[in-house]
Parts: sequence; C-alpha cells; structure tokens
Amino acid sequence: MNAGLTLLLIALGLFGLYSVEFGVVGILPAIIARYGIGVAQAGWLVGLFALIVAACGPFMVLGLSRLDRRKVLVGSLLVFSLCSLLSGWAPSFGVLMALRVPSALLHPVFFALAFAAAVSLYSSERATHATAMAFVGTSMGLVLGVPLTTWVEARVSYEASFMFCAAVNLAAALGLWAMLSAGPTARPSSHGQPLAILRKPAVWLALATTVCVFAAMFSVYSYAAEYLARETGLDGETISMLLVVFGVGGVLGNLLAGRWLGRSRALTVLLYPAMLAGAYGVLHAFASASFAVLLPVCLLWGAAHTSGLIVSQVWLSSAAPEAPEFATSLYISAANLGVVLGSALGGALITFAGMRGALWSGWLFAMMAIVFVTLAIQLRGKTSHPQHIDAVPKKA
Repeated sequence: MNAGLTLLLIALGLFGLYSVEFGVVGILPAIIARYGIGVAQAGWLVGLFALIVAACGPFMVLGLSRLDRRKVLVGSLLVFSLCSLLSGWAPSFGVLMALRVPSALLHPVFFALAFAAAVSLYSSERATHATAMAFVGTSMGLVLGVPLTTWVEARVSYEASFMFCAAVNLAAALGLWAMLSAGPTARPSSHGQPLAILRKPAVWLALATTVCVFAAMFSVYSYAAEYLARETGLDGETISMLLVVFGVGGVLGNLLAGRWLGRSRALTVLLYPAMLAGAYGVLHAFASASFAVLLPVCLLWGAAHTSGLIVSQVWLSSAAPEAPEFATSLYISAANLGVVLGSALGGALITFAGMRGALWSGWLFAMMAIVFVTLAIQLRGKTSHPQHIDAVPKKA
C-alpha cells in the first residue's frame, strides 16, 4: 500500500466533504434566485448541516466506528457524492435541504475515521505528520471549496457546481477503496477518564470561546457571496475570483497564526477576535465595485477568518492535554454549534437591517469571545504557573 497516495486520497475526501458542507455559500445568490427564498432562509443550508453535526456527531461515530473502516469511509464518500448530484436537480428548496441531512449525519464519522486511517499509515513517530497532512484537505476544502464551486456555477451552470462536488467525492471513494485494506475496526475505549475533563472550568470556557469564534466567523462567511454581490454589484465570476483570494489569505493566515501561537498562545488567542472584528470593519468601510480595492480586503478577511480554526483548536486542546482525542470531538461539536448560531443570527440581522447586519452579528460574537478568553486566562493564571499558560501542547 502506497502510504503517500492513500494519505493524498484521504485529504481529497476531506476536501470533498467540506466542499459539500460549505460549497453552497458560494452559490447562495443562485439558490435564492432559483427557489425564490430569502437570504436568512437560504442560510439554513449551512446552519442545519452544522446543527446535525453538532447534535448527532458523537452518536454516529460511536455507532459506525465499530464497522469496517474502509467500508464506512468509502460508503460515506459515496453518500456525499450522490446527495451532491441529486442536489443539482432538487425540485424545491425543501428537497435541497433534505438532501443535506445524510451528508451531515456522516460528516463526523468520515472526519474521525479519516484521521484514524491517516495515522495508521505511518509509525507512531510520524503520526503528527500524517495528521498535519490530512488537515491540508480540511483547510483546502474550507478555503477553496467555496470559490471553486462559485467559479463552476458562474462559468458552466448551477447544476455543474453540484456535479463538481459529486465528482471529487466519487474520485476519493474509488481511490480509497483501491488503496485501503479492509479493517481495522475501532477499538473500544474507556470514556471515564476523558469525561473527567468536563469537570474543568477551563474546558468549558474554551468551548464557549470556540462557539463564539466560529459564530463570529460564520455570521459573515455564511453569506459571503451574497454580501459581495449586494454590496459591490460585481458579477458571479468576479466574486468567485475574490473568494479564491479569500482562500489564499486563509492559508497565509493559518501559517501566521501557527507561528504566533508558538510564541505566545494566550496573547494570540486574546487578540484574534479583535483582529477578526477589525477585518469586518475594513470590509464594511471599503466594500465597493473596485476589484483592485477588494483584493487586499478579501485577502485580509480570509486571513482573519481562517486562522480562527487553528487558534480555537489549540486553545481548547491546551485546556485538556490529558485527553486530546475527546477534546477534539468536543471541538468539532462546539465549532458546528458556532456555525449554527452565527449563520442564524447573521441571517436574522440581515432580514432586520440589510446585508450589513451580518457584520453586526460577527462583531457581537467577537466581543463575547474576548470576554471568555479573558476569563480563561485569569483562571489559568490562578491554577497554573504563568509559564504554563503559553506552553503549546505537543499534540493538538
């Protein structure tokens, strides 16, 4: 078995998964026009998906992780592909929403088993490398899945944008079926010790921070294409190019955030919500029909947005270094809860105050995140030696 190629296919599957979840953001204007619905209603395509992941994820993982890993991974990808294909010809918005449910249910299952499969490809000394490489697919799906879907819709057709997601997941499914060997199934584990971290106030504050960070991010990002369309008047193809710039900024932002976290974790986490709020201020002030002006604006927005992924994950992991796997599962649930809250409040404020209402929602959640981080820093300062506050965990 070629470990490098298998890892690449796992990353491709993760890219396909997040393209399915967030690809609709890039074609939101087309969905609104096609079904004659409001922006807030369309935002539930992201909100419902995230709500299902947050509520059902742990149960789905416990139920399906005992089965043959290859079959579950490939089966999940085939479901993602089929639902994407059918979505392109959904006769109503209700049907389109219903087609999101199977993919949402299998999202945490594929995510968990994909990383387990990636780690199993290498020795324990290279487990961190395997995890990092698998995260490339996640990051690319988050920052490039949207603009690519937008570009396909603008250049080819609405249906083709869903076919693109279907093709990516089908390719990953066929590749993993050929490359992965049957099994192994997940080994049963004791949950008593991991559950003990729920008694730590620092964990709950970190979870609250994660919820608020993701809510601040997705208050605006859930309506990114529609925001740019309404506030600038630019066409779909131009907006897709700007979203690519957003994605490039996201990659750079993650790299910079990783360095800053290594130097001063607490300060970086404290400053991050303020940086995101500042990026929204720039977006508010400089959104115009000028492509040249919007290039640096979207680059900054993308960097501020995407760096929230690594910032919130490292902060939560550092609160529970004794149970990194369980902390990661809590992170996924908290992140998706934040997506639900952000997209819901952002949509509600858009209905009340126009597209800039999404920015108000983002600013509100950013301020709440600062409060929770401040409380956590004070708590950790009382319970740990100061030098431990900024110690980056070996395994995030």
